[in-house]
Amino acid sequence: MISTCISIFNKSRAALLTFMLLAIPAAAHADGLDSGDTAWMITATALVLFMTIPGLALFYGGLVRAKNILSVLMQCFSITALMTILWVIAGYTISFGDGNAFMGGFGKAFLIGIGPDSLSGTIPEILFAMFQLTFAIITPALIIGAFAERMKFSAMLLFTGAWMLLIYSPVCHWVWGGGWLGEMGALDFAGGTVVHINAGVAGLMAAIVLGKRKGYPTTPMMPHSLTLSIVGAAMLWVGWFGFNAGSELAADGTASMALAVTQIAAAAATLAWMFVEWMKHGKPSALGAITGAVAGLVAITPASGFVGPMGAIAIGLTSGIVCFFAATTMKRAFGYDDSLDAFGVHGIGGMVGALLTGVFAAPAFGGYGEIASIGGQLWIQFVSVAATIAYSAVGSLILLKGVDMIVGLRVTEDEEVTGLDITQHNEKGYDY
Repeated sequence: MISTCISIFNKSRAALLTFMLLAIPAAAHADGLDSGDTAWMITATALVLFMTIPGLALFYGGLVRAKNILSVLMQCFSITALMTILWVIAGYTISFGDGNAFMGGFGKAFLIGIGPDSLSGTIPEILFAMFQLTFAIITPALIIGAFAERMKFSAMLLFTGAWMLLIYSPVCHWVWGGGWLGEMGALDFAGGTVVHINAGVAGLMAAIVLGKRKGYPTTPMMPHSLTLSIVGAAMLWVGWFGFNAGSELAADGTASMALAVTQIAAAAATLAWMFVEWMKHGKPSALGAITGAVAGLVAITPASGFVGPMGAIAIGLTSGIVCFFAATTMKRAFGYDDSLDAFGVHGIGGMVGALLTGVFAAPAFGGYGEIASIGGQLWIQFVSVAATIAYSAVGSLILLKGVDMIVGLRVTEDEEVTGLDITQHNEKGYDY
């Protein structure tokens, strides 16, 4: 009798434990929250923010002359603060709020209605909003590279703030927020059009409107600290895993493949730029190697969730070669002063990546994209590239002219000669 009772008790206990174990994942599935995805996205958000400060700040800061390094660091730091507030007020709702094919509505202004229990897929919506914020921070910060060493700090704040709300956010909605390019089938996994083409074209407009730096191109304007730039480039490379793999918004196989192809493309582009420069100039340079790496990272960004290793190598090699000539031969041929090659690397690299996504996303080339045909997808990619170029170019030009009328865009000649560290901030990056 006692043994029978013990047997019944053990069976009941086992059944209860089984029920409890089954109930736990069932409850997690019911509310949609996935703790693994959430943990990964918190990490990815930190990685992408790390790309701007300190990554991009050091990369760009080392490339300017010593009298301007503090101005570049200050620009990246202040953009981080400004975009955060603007994104909360209106940027997020314009990008991802319910609206029409061209922009989101204002139902989520000030992040209204987003609480700790609000979800976006399997992660908290507030986390999704903060992840997207890091993209809204780094995109206008990229434009700094085109106008470095000559724009007023006040003009920079006005321009980048307005640009994020009026140019970046609508394009973001077009592609990722339910807008017309996304509905058309444009493939942009992590920001080839939204981030890099958008910022690169804006940078080109800024370089043209502002004009050349005093003495350019006859006066040598060498980077004052390639050491800082290499450190910054290394931070960008590492942070880019959050940028691309994080854009899957889940800790899964697609995110893992995005991480892998990001590494592969960056490596291929580094070698491509290095060897082209070696053949053309007789020696490979550290500046060339890190610029090539960034070009590869840029180009793989739109493709990272759709291509395999074969596509990553092809995209990396192509971007390294094409961006080398864009940042050297093309810039000299057209005579514009893109100080740190924001257009040559981000604009051109983004175009290369966006278009080649239409090719290497195909299963025939080891890709994972759901495309009807390579020709059809190439046309869609071309439309998305052309639309982004046109909107960013015209919109940026209007904003630049408007800011010039309000506060003036460019520092005086004397201020430029003295350096922006002293004239804009009354401080020095270095105390010699």
